[in-house]
Amino acid sequence: MINDKMMERNKTICNKGKRWLMMIALSFVICHLSFTVALAQTGTWNAYISYYEPQQIAKAGSHTLFVRASNGLYSYNLNDQSITTYDKLHQLSDTYVSLIAWNQKTQRLIIVYSNSNIDLMDLAGNVTNISALYSKSMTQNKTVNSIFISDQYAYLSTGFGVVKVNMERAEIAESYILDQNIIATGINNGKLYAQTEQKTVYAGNLTSNLIDKHSWAATDDYPANLFNQDLTDWNTYAETVKSLQPGGPKHNHFGFMRFKDGILYSCGGNVGSSNAYPATVQLKKGDEWEFLQDDMTGVEGTNGSGWTFVEMYSVDVDPFDSKHIFAGGRTGLYEYYDGKLVKYYNKDNSILQTATTSNKYVLTDGVTYDKDGNLWMIQSDVKNNSLIKISKNNEWFPYYQDLLMYNNESLPKLTSLIIDSRGLIWFVNKHWEKPSFFCYDPSTNTIVNAIFNLVNQDGTSAQESYNPRCIAEDRDANIWIGTANGPYLIEAERVNTTIEYATQVKVPRNDGTNYADYLLGGVDISAIAVDGGNRKWFGTRGSGVYLISDDNMEQLQHFTTDNSPLLSNIIEGIAIDHQTGEVFFGTDQGLCSYMSDATEAAIEMVKEDVYAYPNPVVSGYEGLITVVGLSRNADVKILTSSGVLVAEGRSNGGTFTWDGRDRQGRRVASGIYMVAAATSEGQKGVVCKIAIVR
Repeated sequence: MINDKMMERNKTICNKGKRWLMMIALSFVICHLSFTVALAQTGTWNAYISYYEPQQIAKAGSHTLFVRASNGLYSYNLNDQSITTYDKLHQLSDTYVSLIAWNQKTQRLIIVYSNSNIDLMDLAGNVTNISALYSKSMTQNKTVNSIFISDQYAYLSTGFGVVKVNMERAEIAESYILDQNIIATGINNGKLYAQTEQKTVYAGNLTSNLIDKHSWAATDDYPANLFNQDLTDWNTYAETVKSLQPGGPKHNHFGFMRFKDGILYSCGGNVGSSNAYPATVQLKKGDEWEFLQDDMTGVEGTNGSGWTFVEMYSVDVDPFDSKHIFAGGRTGLYEYYDGKLVKYYNKDNSILQTATTSNKYVLTDGVTYDKDGNLWMIQSDVKNNSLIKISKNNEWFPYYQDLLMYNNESLPKLTSLIIDSRGLIWFVNKHWEKPSFFCYDPSTNTIVNAIFNLVNQDGTSAQESYNPRCIAEDRDANIWIGTANGPYLIEAERVNTTIEYATQVKVPRNDGTNYADYLLGGVDISAIAVDGGNRKWFGTRGSGVYLISDDNMEQLQHFTTDNSPLLSNIIEGIAIDHQTGEVFFGTDQGLCSYMSDATEAAIEMVKEDVYAYPNPVVSGYEGLITVVGLSRNADVKILTSSGVLVAEGRSNGGTFTWDGRDRQGRRVASGIYMVAAATSEGQKGVVCKIAIVR
């Protein structure tokens, strides 16, 4: 027995020794590994919300200010001057804050969104959602026009009546349906008063059953200042708040986005809309935002015209000088240098022409540089100069194209201007009148293809539901056209021929039949971007975002507001940082992003450029382990130090992800794991190591 105990004791000491030796070995290896834990984890989301323009201030407690700004929300601590921003990804239940109010008794802030969703937030940032009004199915207008606080209640003036919210119990206590658009409420001498849009005032005793519409009566007997808005907090702290810098973009409008050399260039991009977004070009450089000059002070070319500076449609940066930027907008062309607006081009100082429908507009709907430094632009609704080039020597050349003309003027909504890998120029007319897309060859000054009646490979016409919105080129040089009827494809080998049809990709149902469905058939495609793995990101008008595989046969993701932190299902633009894999979604509610598992593939896989993160993988980490720096479609194997295969797969562009589990789905043990990769040409080797500490 003594010998047994001694053996057991020695065994325990031996095991402990082995563990210590392993930890020492791991520590030695870890010291020689790249520490990249600062990189964003694959699969994470982020929101980039504007807090630029203060709209409401609500003081809470002795030292906290809640600020509604640009329809976002942040708080400011008067004692330590700290700022805390809030968004849908981290605390809030929705986007676009329309009203806030502080309840001193319940110590809660009520937050009302434009869709009538409601949040309650305490000083610690804890949020309770009240979705009853938002989710209520009703024909009446549910818009909340104002908030009145009394005791533990918040009275919401809505398009149909008054909603009484119990902020202590976090519930809707009662709803008073008056079938009137109520714009303000107030309480005086035991009565609740409701003022309509027409300034008629109804009153009801708080002790009565106010749910009964007959308990209310029109009255002229109420204090004159009853419905006056309390501006005490605003008047006291507005100047302080206006001096704050919560960070983020200046505006929440990202209909046009372009990513170049690590910088996100964006503007409103609202071509053809009656809404005039602010004429601001926004640059995201890492965590910092910069804004190009957005006023006309001292700008050459204004000539006292008085034309308004109301909208930007597209923007591009000089390939030979990143400080030199052009933007096209509703009222002309704008040239920037080092952030300053140096010249404004219009009908008075250039060959640009005014729109035939309104001479105050110079509709420069698309701008893009070619590889030689020439700037190309398109103009809608003009007499002849619909396609223009500015050479790198600043010479202007108009290229009249009869196919772009309709009723003696160019088509009304020419947009989505791109130059493909062959140097061909593509754009669309996204207007109900003559919907179409075009391919122009600048080397011959000819429109190679003008498609007015879209027909698929089966001979089916999409003319009635066509409406092309966007164009993109994939990694195989195929051209994709996003339409209101789904995506269409022009294969690379057919680009330079007369295009008789555009392909609708057929996805087999795999249900034992020979049937197939058109890829995203009938889905309204509003934006397209192609990632490093040649996967297609399709933004939609109302259905969120789809991610489709390299071979176009598999739907890999479908993000909506219901299953993800996506800010809105209406997507206006998509841009990708191919170095990090971050995919930016410009929505009608602002900008958010998703860290995807695809990056730009390395032309040649160099061991020194391949690394994994996080590395080391510490105990408790449950996310994906990401390997970057790989070549396209590399075969990747994860091996133990003794050469046992643990996991395998193929890279998406330059990225491979591993969940830290073996082929049986079990979490792997502590140790050093080898990442072996083979290129499509068959070159093999260990490219990096991953340390895992459980």
